[in-house]
Amino acid sequence: MVHLTGPEGKEIQIESGTVRDGLEKLGVRKGAIAGLLNGKAVDFSKKVEEDGTLLPIFPDSEEGLEILRHSAAHLMAQAVSNLWPGTRYGVGPAIKDGFYYDMEIPGGITEEDLPKIELEMRRIAKRALPVERREMSREEALEWFREKDDPYKTEIISELEDDRVTLYFQGDYADLCRGPHVSDTSKIQHFKLLSLAGAYWRGDEKNIMLTRIYGTAFPDRETLELYIKRMEEAKSRDHRRLGRELDLFSIQSEGPGFPFFHPKGMVIMNALTDFWRKEHVKRGYCEIRTPLILDRDLWIRSGHWDHYRDNMYFTEIDEQPFAIKPMNCPGGMMVYKSQIHSYRDLPLRMAELGVVHRHERSGVLHGLMRVRCFTQDDAHLYCTPDQVRDEIIGIMDLCRYIYRDVFGFKYTMELSTRPENCMGSEEQWTVAENALKEALEKTGAEYRLNPGDGAFYGPKIDFHLEDSIGRTWQCGTIQLDFQMPEKFDLTYIGADGKEHRPVMLHRTILGSLERFFGILVENFAGAFPWWIAPVQARVLPVAAEYGEYGKTVVEKLKCRGVRVEIDERDEKLGKKIRDAQTQKIPYMIVVGEKERETGTVAPRERSKGDLGSMSMEEFLKVLEGEFNPLKDNAIC
Repeated sequence: MVHLTGPEGKEIQIESGTVRDGLEKLGVRKGAIAGLLNGKAVDFSKKVEEDGTLLPIFPDSEEGLEILRHSAAHLMAQAVSNLWPGTRYGVGPAIKDGFYYDMEIPGGITEEDLPKIELEMRRIAKRALPVERREMSREEALEWFREKDDPYKTEIISELEDDRVTLYFQGDYADLCRGPHVSDTSKIQHFKLLSLAGAYWRGDEKNIMLTRIYGTAFPDRETLELYIKRMEEAKSRDHRRLGRELDLFSIQSEGPGFPFFHPKGMVIMNALTDFWRKEHVKRGYCEIRTPLILDRDLWIRSGHWDHYRDNMYFTEIDEQPFAIKPMNCPGGMMVYKSQIHSYRDLPLRMAELGVVHRHERSGVLHGLMRVRCFTQDDAHLYCTPDQVRDEIIGIMDLCRYIYRDVFGFKYTMELSTRPENCMGSEEQWTVAENALKEALEKTGAEYRLNPGDGAFYGPKIDFHLEDSIGRTWQCGTIQLDFQMPEKFDLTYIGADGKEHRPVMLHRTILGSLERFFGILVENFAGAFPWWIAPVQARVLPVAAEYGEYGKTVVEKLKCRGVRVEIDERDEKLGKKIRDAQTQKIPYMIVVGEKERETGTVAPRERSKGDLGSMSMEEFLKVLEGEFNPLKDNAIC
């Protein structure tokens, strides 16, 4: 007899049976797709052989969605196998918001084939094929997949250390998988295939490129449709497309992963950096700049050689090995070491807009979001142990101002703790993690714990921004580091006249300027706030004879610091207005006979439309009312 405890402490006893039987007797099987047996997600068919807890897993839970989506990946693979016999399969996991499967498909497929695959998936789902888990020895599984001429599964199994492996069967399709899965294919109803991509087998550019099919699945039709609508909105906001249309930046074949910023893009970048500098001066930071290339020994000392070497680029100077910096930290510490510091100098806040290079595989490069060269808005703060909490709170305050007050983002925080592969003792990590927790709790901030995801040298607080269509982006980070000061022998002279080790805080706010630029493009759909808009106003003469008056308007606006241009093309006014709207220009200033005679302008705002006729001074007052954190050069 097996004793089980279910939801709300309900207890039952069963002589023998499966998870399905246990949930049935507990009265909670309806709507569930799997069970949580003693804390582990399992199939309905799992035999219950010992006392414990048994809870239902519903498809709208985090665990349930993962099971549903992983099962949908198998359903898709079976559909592709039916349509393209001889297809070979790599891996097909559930991922955030969906799933994918990497496949070697005879003859290849295109986006136009996705509806056909979806149709076959629905046909298989209607058949309600049982999804059966079978366990076999490693050798049996190897033989099974060799007979299927599947080199990818064979390679995976060959590297496993387990003596036993599991396969899941549905009809004539089978896949290597740990599970769990839904009980039959009819449980997968609400899905959509989204896109195709190329993916090197195991992420190695030396291997064959497989076809990756992305899809998603949800527990109900309404949630799926909302997601599809959001995806369509995201597609219309794609920063790569808008970057071309608005002439902001480009990615050239001569520099994959190395963005080219065009004049209008540089207006935005310069506005961001001017704002960044102003806010840092206000908060007591000094700015430094460190070399792009440094001796390899420095990277060995910092630990990057052991922990980050695969992502670095190297060169040789005077027959000596050097590395192109992937991070700014070691250079910043060399600046600190260049002179003796007293406790009276601390906290010392050093900021740097440092260009770094990191090797990313070509398959993961994505516009400005994933590049090989980018600018970090870095800062390193050196402080005494009793200053740590207040410095963290100060950084959190700066993040709140920039994210929420200036750009209007909602955001959440996440505390990441000690990873397996790290530097330093467990005691040091405990002290560092507690310092971050204290700062978070002092401010009353809500945060989520992310165990084991800290940097290799210390725990961190990550900031996740939510954009205008609900997507989240990780940008800022605060990392507390006891390791680097030790490795670089950083010291300060304390009030007792003795040398002490400073505590070091690494932090970024925007993160990568390039990535933040891309996030802004998508968040605002290219319609940037007034203060960072590349072109803030465009003068539109009604006809050629009003061009001279239009130029006088341009000069007056330029004198007030407005970024303005004139459209002198021989086109109708309607077309000029539409073109300005396409370019997302905040203000269109119409000038014709009436405006020339009265010395006025007729401005249109991109979202409000016609503002009516007004004098130049009145219009300038309208512009002065626009939010502009750069307007006042005073820092207090």
